[in-house]
Amino acid sequence: MDISELAGTALLSPVTETCSEAQASPEFRWSTDQVAPKHRFDYWREVRAKGLFGATTELEREKRPQFFGEFALRKFGSAGLIELRASPYRVERSATDIANAPGDSLCIYQQLGGGGWFRVNDGDDFTVANGNFATSYSDLPYHAVPADAAGYDFRILKVPVADFALPGTGLDDLAPKPFGDLAFLVPLLESCFSDLAEAGNDGDPASARALVQTLTQLTLVERGMVRPNSRIAQYAVRAGRLSLARRLIARHLAQPQLSPGFVATLLGISVRHLHVLFEGASMSFSSNVTALRVERSRHLLREPSTMTVAEIAFASGFDSLATFYRVFRSVQGVTPGCFREATIQQTT
Repeated sequence: MDISELAGTALLSPVTETCSEAQASPEFRWSTDQVAPKHRFDYWREVRAKGLFGATTELEREKRPQFFGEFALRKFGSAGLIELRASPYRVERSATDIANAPGDSLCIYQQLGGGGWFRVNDGDDFTVANGNFATSYSDLPYHAVPADAAGYDFRILKVPVADFALPGTGLDDLAPKPFGDLAFLVPLLESCFSDLAEAGNDGDPASARALVQTLTQLTLVERGMVRPNSRIAQYAVRAGRLSLARRLIARHLAQPQLSPGFVATLLGISVRHLHVLFEGASMSFSSNVTALRVERSRHLLREPSTMTVAEIAFASGFDSLATFYRVFRSVQGVTPGCFREATIQQTT
């Protein structure tokens, strides 16, 4: 059975769609578990690698039956977020691949596990370590392999060039390259990437598009195609810092020292600048903190647990039981105890 026959079988239906087209960001998932072991790599190479990346992949024949790969693809407008995990193989995007499948996109790459080794321009080598970023233009050649036996584990955001106005002539010289001198952008990019990956299918499409725009602009700043002191860069950095501020609030929610000054110090900005970040947002700093603490307390109250209401209050970051009761009742309309009791009754 050849690949053309494989692709036509019911077993190898192209991709499983996990949500309707009417939703904000349809998600497509696929894995080699859907394919007989002897055909897994051949199918991945001919259908998935060429279809997703327009790339040529190779693996020793004796290793192919043990090959495993999976990916998820989500669309945000015309941009696509791909998350991929696979056992090791070699990949190349050659001039022929580019001619056969031009992408004309900005690619923002984040290594999620292990590491990735790249060769560009027949001699420029670099490695992207776990958690780090690289960027490139889709229509430039490269070679890549995983840095270790763990294989591939990464995400890529592909943004068509037509979606944004370029300050220069194009991206033709944007060869694959890891993030370099502007290290302060890395946590902002990481936070926005996480926000985009965690966006629910019923989320706000406008918010998702704004995240894609922010990631694109931060990348162009890092690659020197947008001036760091330009208005575009300032807005992108502000949006990235707001995303990171919200994540820092959630991370330190139970800590009594959580305050504007505490978060501003972690961000490396002034308290005044922190409040400016939240001025254009839907909620102020204090409202964000309160909403997250109430949400955490609701979660803990729903859980079958031996925690007392007082323990839940302090675990959620409230400084006193009286404050917890007052805030929780103002939001939920009932006391924490009544909320817990109603939840128990619903589950029995």
